[in-house]
Amino acid sequence: MALMTGEQYIASIRKRKMQVYMFGEKIENPVDDPILRPSLNSVRMTYDLAQMPEYQDLMTVISPDTGERINRFTHIHRSTEDLINKVKMQRLLGQKTAACFQRCVGMDAFNAVYSTAYEIDQKYGTPYFENFKKFMLYCQEKDLTVDGAMTDPKGDRSKAPHEQADPDLYLRVVERRKDGIVVCGAKAHQTGALNSHEVIVMPTISMGPEDKDYAVSFAVPMDAEGIYMIIGRQSCDTRKLENAPLDVGNEEFGGVEALVIFDHVFVPNDRIFLNGETEFAGMLVERFAGYHRQSYGGCKVGVGDVLIGAAAVAAEYNGAARASHVKDKLIEMTHLNETLYSCGIACSAEGKPTKSGNYMIDLLLANICKQNVTRFPYEIVRLAEDLAGGLVVTAPSEKDFRDPDLGPVIDKYLKGTENVSTENRLRILRLIENLALGTAAVGYRTESMHGAGSPQAQRIMISRQGNLAQKKELAKAIAHIAE
Repeated sequence: MALMTGEQYIASIRKRKMQVYMFGEKIENPVDDPILRPSLNSVRMTYDLAQMPEYQDLMTVISPDTGERINRFTHIHRSTEDLINKVKMQRLLGQKTAACFQRCVGMDAFNAVYSTAYEIDQKYGTPYFENFKKFMLYCQEKDLTVDGAMTDPKGDRSKAPHEQADPDLYLRVVERRKDGIVVCGAKAHQTGALNSHEVIVMPTISMGPEDKDYAVSFAVPMDAEGIYMIIGRQSCDTRKLENAPLDVGNEEFGGVEALVIFDHVFVPNDRIFLNGETEFAGMLVERFAGYHRQSYGGCKVGVGDVLIGAAAVAAEYNGAARASHVKDKLIEMTHLNETLYSCGIACSAEGKPTKSGNYMIDLLLANICKQNVTRFPYEIVRLAEDLAGGLVVTAPSEKDFRDPDLGPVIDKYLKGTENVSTENRLRILRLIENLALGTAAVGYRTESMHGAGSPQAQRIMISRQGNLAQKKELAKAIAHIAE
């Protein structure tokens, strides 16, 4: 079986015995939990679209290793066309869910580990590349969702991993056995871990020789013994418990984050991809970050498409669509959104093959892409709030709207244009609230800032990749300066 249906995916997650905690309680049935289910529906969309002939070229690809059709999320990029189609696929999914669909981190980890493991093997004769290929083929055959776990809690940022007062603040190897390793630590901000079959763990920073125990990459099932997760809160998450879908804004789809704890988790030898080769930790981090920053030129753009559309609808419902300033604001939102997409496509088109043969995006342009993502969505949100009007934050609840006495009053005074129902006006405003004001933090505004690394992390990479010395020589040549 190379491609699961959405129903099969849901059933496969239901079989997993994950240890999940939320609001101080263990969640025995995460699949049907009303707060968590929308995030599962978002991942399901990656399976449903792959079954549709009109999306086959974006959502699936023929594996060069097996000749079978596989989901693109389990694919190793073999060309710039693959890189471009990745971004196009992510935009499509953003448009269909208006939320985080969560499989990007695993796909980006796949490609970063693939090329890095190959180069470790070339230097040390290790079996990491073959280990990873075996894992990759398993995930392709089963069409598994894989979480990519990079971010450690980090503790005191001024200290290296081995210098921390608590050694578990960076995930580490605590025991090396003949048949594998045992690890302890945690990974924070884990997008989609709850809805994944497997997790690929990677180091989070470059490391020196003293950090050997922290330079580790591996894969284990999400329900492996010793793994448990604590679900992160999102603004307005408990609205989903109120049986008031109008208030939720995006009833069907959403995202989820978790703090994932690794409490003496055993990793067999054939699931290890890095184990103490500290000089390759930075390479793995840099490559994963590059791929993931490319991703934001697709997923954020797709969600942006929905927000721009919602703002335009709100303006129509308010009777303001013909105003010149409204048209200009929608043009500006579109300009910013398409600029993000242009960066995602550009870094893909400029991709080059690694030593392993898979394709790496242009790192400079990928970091430019993500740097813009830390800014442009905030302006798009500001303009959407402007066009929506104050009612986006002052509208009464659905219970008030459904009340036999209050409902007619709300309907009378909150109606916009004559041919649009008050309910539809409230629905579009709640969607804007969901996207713009943080009620769907995993998906657009807030996550645009720190997802795939902080803004400063991109600026550091831009400094490294910007080749200022070459630019200085170009200027000196034009000015006929000889030194």
